[in-house]
Amino acid sequence: MLVTGASRFFGGSVVAQLAKDSGVERILAVDTMTPSHDLRRRMGRAEFVRADIRNPLIRKVINGNEVDTVVHAAVLARPPAGGGRAVMKDLNVLGAMQLFAVCQKAPSVRKVVVRSSSAVYGGSPKDPAKFTEEMSARTPPRGALARDMIEIEGFVRGLARRRPDIGASILRFAPIVGPRLASRGAEYLHSPVTPTVFGRNARMQLIYEDDAVAALAHAATHPGGGTYNIAGDGALTLSQAVRRTGRIELPVPFALFRTAGRSFMGPVMREFTGEQLDYFHFGCGLDTTRMRAELGFVPRWTTVQAFDDFIGGAALRPVIDPAWIDAAEHRLLGLLKVGTGAHQ
Repeated sequence: MLVTGASRFFGGSVVAQLAKDSGVERILAVDTMTPSHDLRRRMGRAEFVRADIRNPLIRKVINGNEVDTVVHAAVLARPPAGGGRAVMKDLNVLGAMQLFAVCQKAPSVRKVVVRSSSAVYGGSPKDPAKFTEEMSARTPPRGALARDMIEIEGFVRGLARRRPDIGASILRFAPIVGPRLASRGAEYLHSPVTPTVFGRNARMQLIYEDDAVAALAHAATHPGGGTYNIAGDGALTLSQAVRRTGRIELPVPFALFRTAGRSFMGPVMREFTGEQLDYFHFGCGLDTTRMRAELGFVPRWTTVQAFDDFIGGAALRPVIDPAWIDAAEHRLLGLLKVGTGAHQ
């Protein structure tokens, strides 16, 4: 088995989890960078191979080791430090194209698992309450990650058509959160006043970081293939999320959210990707029936549990105690019932 992106959180964590599975005979952890000492220790018996999937020499790694399963976890959500959009596209799209071309010609490969994103569904006021895997974006996504993932998924489907003996699995993850990823997403909620989109209350589904890793590892050993939405049970609106962190919500028109909001929040919102802006505007609901029924995977954490643990890992101190807000709401509702003569 071969796992890409092994020096990063997801690739390395998937390697570490698969290394504990006695049913996996051998694991090759591949990346252009050497994993940290701690990550390398967690990988256990896995063998690290320094290689670039964009280089045709990756063929020697796959053929020479008779790799039967490839887990492609090396996906960049934003341009790397010191690189622009062109570098991101090169690493994401061209890397995947080269890797799958090698898989297609490698007789030993029987399984391919790809980490994708719910960003492929885009964001639109015409979106359904929940997207099923057969649905596509109602309007073309404008974010770089979404466009890259749509291309990569196309490569996977092409591979499955040309090599029907290969089980190709695409996992479309909801936004992934957790304490080890707190620095990547909690900045939006660090400000005492959090701008939101006026007239909108984005409905969010999340997946906990440990569940995301477990889903990739599970798919790698699960027979067959297919496309699966991966998300925790339940949902959370943006206003509920802001309240659970004890922040003060400031609804503004989307034009201001996208422009003045970025100035108001400083470098935090200036670094927002197109996917993040669309998500805070429209949200995205996912139908996870296929995840349970066909993939046989059930996340351990619900959306609310994942969010609460994520906030705990980010060490956010509430500006307003959420418990105080809940108590005030209950008192207000009680007064309204009394004033209208409603019975308890």
